[in-house]
Amino acid sequence: MKSHRFRPLDRALSRTVRLAVLISGGGTTLRNLLQKIDAGQLDAQVPLVVASRDDCRGIQFAKGAKLRCDILVRKSFSDVRSFSDAIFSRCREMKIDLVVCGGFLSLIEIPEDYLGRVLNIHPSLIPAFCGKGMYGHHVHEAVIKRGVKVSGCTVHFVDNEYDHGPIVLQRVVPVEENDTPETLASRVFEIECEALPDAIRLFVSGNLEIDGACVRSVS
Repeated sequence: MKSHRFRPLDRALSRTVRLAVLISGGGTTLRNLLQKIDAGQLDAQVPLVVASRDDCRGIQFAKGAKLRCDILVRKSFSDVRSFSDAIFSRCREMKIDLVVCGGFLSLIEIPEDYLGRVLNIHPSLIPAFCGKGMYGHHVHEAVIKRGVKVSGCTVHFVDNEYDHGPIVLQRVVPVEENDTPETLASRVFEIECEALPDAIRLFVSGNLEIDGACVRSVS
């Protein structure tokens, strides 16, 4: 087992980072990452996409981008562990450095060799408006109903609970009085498009240290 305090990478990655992107929906996070890569703004490649549903729109997008896309339907597995084992065996096969959950709705168990190597992006400021059932429009509806004045997004390392692991970074947007879930979602997604690549760059730098529930930058 890893100690309470550890660094996901003990030194900067000196090559292009290999990403696996896990999807359950339209693949908008995957699309954004590929756009950043194509624009030369992110030194990464995506050798593997894993979809947890066989009807999610992101599958066709991944195939259109000529990416390997494995469909592992959650309901086809007896439990979380067997489902997770199937995902991470493919990550090892493809020599994945970092796994990114992009709109991935299934709970997974993180094996020892991938602790600190799985990121999730969530469309709220964790620990607010997160947890099981809090995804997509459900988050933005809850934010508006509660009347909070700011929302945003959170990139965090994944542990074995929904939206719970150590926070890498957060970005904030205002919640306007006339916002709808759709307008707020659009504003949050704009900052997600920058926050996730920023978090990946921080991971690649080798300067992140996980200390319990906290993430710190170290030299």
